[in-house]
Amino acid sequence: MSIKAYQRVATQAETPRDLEYRAFGQVTAGLVRLKEENVGLSGVAEALDANRRLWNLLSADCSLPENQLPLQLRAQIISLALWVARYSSEVLRNGADIEPLVEVNKSMMEGLAAR
Repeated sequence: MSIKAYQRVATQAETPRDLEYRAFGQVTAGLVRLKEENVGLSGVAEALDANRRLWNLLSADCSLPENQLPLQLRAQIISLALWVARYSSEVLRNGADIEPLVEVNKSMMEGLAAR
């Protein structure tokens, strides 16, 4: 089976919740790598950008009227996305610890894994 065929089947079999969990797993792994390896400024910027893009996507989705999550949860996700953007800038500009971003992502993953 080709890679594209496998990806198509995997995407069709996953729920949106599963896709979000997997996306958080990937960006969180990138953030954890920053703590474990010397990746340089471009590596830090790349990992932070991937994380910020994921949060921006979630925030945009939560702002849509057709989003079926409870309004309060949507507002909390948007608020977290704003915090992630601000804190990511602190990491880049001032060398702030990456761990709070990792912890927020892990909390999201725990919530997504709960059935």
